[in-house]
Amino acid sequence: MNKIGNAIGIMTSGGDAPGMNAAVRAVVRTAINRGVDAYAIYDGYQGMVDGTGIKKMDWHSVGGILEQGGTIIGTARCKEFRERDGRRKAVLNLVKNGITRLVVIGGDGSLTGASMLSEEWPSLLRELQDAGQLTAEEVAGHPQLRIVGLVGSIDNDMADTDMTIGADTALKRITDAVDALASTAASHQRTFVVEVMGRNCGYLALVGAVATGASWVLIPEMPPEPGWEDKMCELIRAGTQAGRRDSIVLVAEGARDRQGQPITSAYVKDVLEKKLNRDVRITVLGHVQRGGAPTAFDRYMSTVVGFRAVEQLFKSDEEFQPVVIGIQKNRAHAAPLMESVAKTRSVADKIAAGKYQEAIAIRGASFGIFLKILNTMMQAVPKPAKSHEPQGTFAVMTVGWPAAGMNPAVRTAIRMAMDNHYRLLCVNDGFQGLIDDDFKEYGWMDVDDWIRRGGSMIGANRKIPEAADFYKIARNLEKHNIQGLMMIGGWAGYQGMHALYQQRNAFPAFNIPMVCIPATISNNLPGAELSIGADTAVNNIVEAIDKIKHSSDSARRAFLVEVMGRYCGYLTLMSGIATGAEVMYFHEEGITLERMENDLKALVKGFKKNRHLALIIRNENANPVYTTDFIASLFEEAGEHFFDVRKCILGPIQQGGNPAPFDRARATRLAYEGINFLMEQHGKHGTDAVFLGLVGGVTGMQPLKTLPELTAAEQQRPVEQWWTQVVQFARDLSKPEL
Repeated sequence: MNKIGNAIGIMTSGGDAPGMNAAVRAVVRTAINRGVDAYAIYDGYQGMVDGTGIKKMDWHSVGGILEQGGTIIGTARCKEFRERDGRRKAVLNLVKNGITRLVVIGGDGSLTGASMLSEEWPSLLRELQDAGQLTAEEVAGHPQLRIVGLVGSIDNDMADTDMTIGADTALKRITDAVDALASTAASHQRTFVVEVMGRNCGYLALVGAVATGASWVLIPEMPPEPGWEDKMCELIRAGTQAGRRDSIVLVAEGARDRQGQPITSAYVKDVLEKKLNRDVRITVLGHVQRGGAPTAFDRYMSTVVGFRAVEQLFKSDEEFQPVVIGIQKNRAHAAPLMESVAKTRSVADKIAAGKYQEAIAIRGASFGIFLKILNTMMQAVPKPAKSHEPQGTFAVMTVGWPAAGMNPAVRTAIRMAMDNHYRLLCVNDGFQGLIDDDFKEYGWMDVDDWIRRGGSMIGANRKIPEAADFYKIARNLEKHNIQGLMMIGGWAGYQGMHALYQQRNAFPAFNIPMVCIPATISNNLPGAELSIGADTAVNNIVEAIDKIKHSSDSARRAFLVEVMGRYCGYLTLMSGIATGAEVMYFHEEGITLERMENDLKALVKGFKKNRHLALIIRNENANPVYTTDFIASLFEEAGEHFFDVRKCILGPIQQGGNPAPFDRARATRLAYEGINFLMEQHGKHGTDAVFLGLVGGVTGMQPLKTLPELTAAEQQRPVEQWWTQVVQFARDLSKPEL
């Protein structure tokens, strides 16, 4: 037993959430890296009270758990912990194992319980000493209980964090289910009422509605006004008349009206059947939303916050305070624990008091923006125009390799422009369409199902205009009276738009507002921390690698997987974190013979200790000499027959498939911001040219003229990349020699 308590305990409590295992793994391995004992407390507070559920963990105890759903250390309700006597037992068991630092993964109730235990710790120690269950030396060696909370909840209902562990996975389950329902609904021209989880938080329903193109949504934070039933039915009837064959209504399980009465999925079904005289079906997704393997984002986020939790626990006495660690601005963010809990719980009071905007504000800036966007996107037709003549004409195009999310972005641009009485022309095949005068206009319902389609329905290629192209483009812009241009695409798109900008003096037609929306799986564009398409690509990679790893259950094998990204290592790093890769090679760091030799030695050492599987991920352009074939041959030859090597080049599979909900939502928001920019510029006769992106969750705009100074042209990536800050800790958690 430790006389001086220094060990860390990790527990999961409340409802399970995909990604909890990644957090457990991060806490355990970070503690071991610091030379600190780590204990898993099985079955939450029940295991703490019983004492038998506290088990010491080693490096391999948390191996291979990243892709597992739920929580491997279990979770359970514990009535005994609610009583002081139960908490006294918990303190005794923690002290007997030398645990004075605790990471609790759970919801606000679980975190409140941990805070209570920490506050009562000194008095409970005295009671245990008085009862003879602890010695004075033991009490002196365990003077306080430090706690850090991680929010494990699919509801995404905690203040001071953009996302909670499990929410992204739950959103993907909802999106996949509604996509499947939409196809059968369209086949039968049927309406589905889909009930989703979230307790008293409408995040899953709201963003699920944005990501699936739902016809109507009901959430707790914005109770519908009296008479909402008629308005809902009118909208769905109008959609049918406009040509829509499927209608999906999403109902958050905590939805209520303005009198505080629950709005159930059964009630919504009855209303629709009676008022529309049509066949309506209910689908309650239930616990399928919290089950299964976590998404790449949930694995990454949980790993980051788990690592930061251990760092927080070992701060000096002056710096330490109980905190909840979440994600804000794509970084781990610590906030005072009980302040966050109190803020979270205040949402219900504000809703009850009719202070809906204040409740929405606590949910975060994105919540309110998505609600505003959805009010437009759900319409069956655009608002009536005051004049037959449009206010102006814009054009939109997609450029570069196709990226999942391009279609949702174009769909949003079309509907937002039309709703504000602007004409929007789509340019087929990017800049080549501008050169060839290949324009097409789409109507409101023409793009209805584009929300779930991968690739680009209007075509995209990597053509960058040059020389005589500029005259043709200028002529066609003038011919169609284009007064604003939106480009959704990657590196080639940004370079092409910058080329047009540079030709403004020669061609007056280019003196119009221009906006670039980042869409590339490589995530290699300036002014945007995450590009449209990157999340889908990482998920595609992770799903493929999960299957690859499962194929080696009985073999001693090292898999070498080549991923895309050109000269940017984002896909390599994120997929490496999400799959627990032992070795990652990308262009920013390069590859040397010395490094490969060290990696080989570590792998051989691991396989000698009965390792059965290792994973190496290589960025496609990591090194022109040390290719995937070269590394595979080298490792196979030098593996001393302890393991064989299998290589896998994933190729275009990374670009394909339906967009992930994260990419759909991001594409919708960025296109919304982009159209607003064009309209604002047009309204004041401006000619600003910018590239747009979300930096830290906030929309940012950079002048297009600054593109050269913010990028390394030869490597086709930004000069500064935020994700490089997490490279070292990612490697620390996957050391192949341990």
